[in-house]
Amino acid sequence: MFQLTLRRRGISDQAVLRTMEEVPRDLFVDEADRDGAYRDSALPIACGQTISQPFVVAYMTEQLQLRKQHRVLEIGTGSGYQAAVLSRLAGQVLTVERYRKLADAARARLEKLDCHNVEVMLGDGLNLPPNIGPFDRIIVTAAMEQIPENLVERLEVGGILIAPVGPHQGVQTLVRLTRTEGGIERRELVEVRFVPALPGVAREL
Repeated sequence: MFQLTLRRRGISDQAVLRTMEEVPRDLFVDEADRDGAYRDSALPIACGQTISQPFVVAYMTEQLQLRKQHRVLEIGTGSGYQAAVLSRLAGQVLTVERYRKLADAARARLEKLDCHNVEVMLGDGLNLPPNIGPFDRIIVTAAMEQIPENLVERLEVGGILIAPVGPHQGVQTLVRLTRTEGGIERRELVEVRFVPALPGVAREL
């Protein structure tokens, strides 16, 4: 039923569908929400954050057009669920989280699932050190009012960046940027709702 729901909503990439089926989503939600882990809805997690609904995870992953040799940057680790999905489809994943509590919990879950190609980094995803990158793919899982140039600059030629862009409160548009030899191509995809991307590392939690 889980895979069928995703197919009905337009997900057609077989590798993405298989990965969504294989990654145990119930391990990434709070115990009280485990009965509803596979419903197509976002769920609350610690630190006021959320785990995105399965369709959004699958859709963003499909739009990245991942290959096994790709190096991927994720901004906003959250529960670690999106990183676990990425790990099955890409070569290396660096995921950045501003809340220590979330980063530590995600790291433990990913290790339990043998996602050894994922590095969880506590840091400010909006202000990364200059020596990090470049990447073949970048995925942002929190709402940005605009995409920072320092993220776009980390894309390899042929690279894809996908992020929810719009007001922090309300509806955003999922935007896909592709770096070509001639510059950046921008495409607007679907409307989404994400928690805001905030600067800095959280002082607590």
